Amino acid sequence: MTIDVDDLEELHAAVQRLENPSLAARLASMVGTPVEMLGGVLPEKAKAVVTKATGTALEKALHVALATMRGQTGGPADMLHKSAVGLSGAMGGLFGLPALVIELPVSTTIMLRSIADIARCEGEDLHSPETALACLQVFALGGRSESDDAMDAGYFAVRGALARTMAQAAQVIAERGFVAEGAPVVVRFLGGIAARFGVTVGQKFAVQAVPVLGAAGGALVNLAFIDHFQEVARGHFTVRRLERKYGAEAVKAAYEAVRDGQPVPVS
Repeated sequence: MTIDVDDLEELHAAVQRLENPSLAARLASMVGTPVEMLGGVLPEKAKAVVTKATGTALEKALHVALATMRGQTGGPADMLHKSAVGLSGAMGGLFGLPALVIELPVSTTIMLRSIADIARCEGEDLHSPETALACLQVFALGGRSESDDAMDAGYFAVRGALARTMAQAAQVIAERGFVAEGAPVVVRFLGGIAARFGVTVGQKFAVQAVPVLGAAGGALVNLAFIDHFQEVARGHFTVRRLERKYGAEAVKAAYEAVRDGQPVPVS
């Protein structure tokens, strides 16, 4: 099967965004230290707070963000969302770990609104529970679990790992509405997201906790955070748009060919 030249160019951009995440490198440049080293020395109490805050943030974001995105028109409001996340990051940088429990649900909800905005501009129906969960899925695609290796951390590997619970959760939400947030299958889906999103949250907090950064540094960290997930969202929803046009299997084959440096037939 062939793919249009313009679509192939967009697929190349999507592969770059999804297979070469840059958040850790960008955060490390702010403090001159590999983020993995900072995250490794977080006390257990801090790690527990990060884990709890991540789960709470995803639960709140699922209910709040997409419900308020419906009916929006025009292009994605990237700068508006970045400004709001920057302000919440300033609070986190100023008050440290105690503020994370408050700041993370706020910034995650704003980021999910931005992700949904991008999804809408790529032709997604925000009234669809499957689209809502695909937006949440971006948080897993933008972070890697500590147990991941190169084989199971790629874009389609992560999507595949979440596919079954995502389909089941979408069906439950379609039948029962957002009141089904606490349904076991929805909880399992959010848990799969949180396992990967929590890694990037830990990296974010580790950098924000560096004393010299303060409020201004916290804002810059959050700007890098949302910019990262906006890029991942653009890649993710570009792939989904191409799947609607060419079929899932054809796009996956073309994606993997691009990723591996192989030629893709064009029309």
